Amino acid sequence: MTHRGVLIGCGFFARNHMAAWAELEGVEIVAVCDTDAAKAAAYARDFGIARWGTDAAALLAEIRPDFVDIATTVGSHRALVELAAGHARLVICQKPFAETVEDAAAMVAACAETGAMLAVHENFRWQRPIREVKALVRAGAIGVPRWLRLSFRHGYDIYANQPYLAGVRDLALTDIGLHLFDMVRDLMGDIDRLSCEVQRRNPRVAGFDAFQALLRHHSGAVSTVECSFHSVLSPDPFPQSLLQIEGDGGSIEVTAGFRLRLHRAEGVEERDVEPPCPVWGERPWHLIQDSVLAFQRQAVAALDGCGTVEPSGAHNLGTLAAVLAAIRAAERGTVERV
Repeated sequence: MTHRGVLIGCGFFARNHMAAWAELEGVEIVAVCDTDAAKAAAYARDFGIARWGTDAAALLAEIRPDFVDIATTVGSHRALVELAAGHARLVICQKPFAETVEDAAAMVAACAETGAMLAVHENFRWQRPIREVKALVRAGAIGVPRWLRLSFRHGYDIYANQPYLAGVRDLALTDIGLHLFDMVRDLMGDIDRLSCEVQRRNPRVAGFDAFQALLRHHSGAVSTVECSFHSVLSPDPFPQSLLQIEGDGGSIEVTAGFRLRLHRAEGVEERDVEPPCPVWGERPWHLIQDSVLAFQRQAVAALDGCGTVEPSGAHNLGTLAAVLAAIRAAERGTVERV
């Protein structure tokens, strides 16, 4: 059985979605949609899609797809998710999921009402190094996790392909912070409280392009999360996230160059955790492109009736709440409850 999908939003990153869907068996994108007719037509041409349009409501009503992949900017998410909830069994929404908890909760409720599965395209947790760390932690390789440091620092020009990012006020928190907080929650559990400091490092951008947050988890574990888009590093580790996690029985570190080290009393085990580069991919984006494949592979399994898609919209409510708490903490100089 082939599951039929519609992609809404034909921008820069959605090309990775399209290439990954084309590689996977059991799914097919049968139509693409964008409010810009030229973009939709170009996607249809480039990916061999017979149907394209600019009116999402008309397209979904006509096609009645099994799933909808929404790859638009955040301001359109609520209307599109609520629309897709009435037409598809699975709705995938690009991050950031929403700008407010109210909008996010409304999208979760809309899908719950129709019975549609709702997932947020948080692909960082599906990067191979992070998947390997999670598997080791879940297997008890380091005992109970007590402390984590997660770092995403680079000087890569992210504004060349997505120039609108230069005008986002809370850029580091709402762009990468969401990914980082999602990874931390996946590895260490829900967050109880946090503090946060932000910086505007690049004089060419309008918002905060760096932050550092200190998190206390419900379990008692402590994490530090940091991000900078204006660091001078050679070689630049973009787009890697570097990580250290300590437990009662050992530690794990992920370093630049895709090296994972497992430290235990008997010694150190080191392995290469670099993902393969998809045939349609390119370095250094292969880390992200492989994670898109991994995310979408579980979506196909869910459509086949095998499990759910992570993270769900309901789970992402906690990630959004953490990011909003970090913004408040930075503005007020306070410790905020999540």
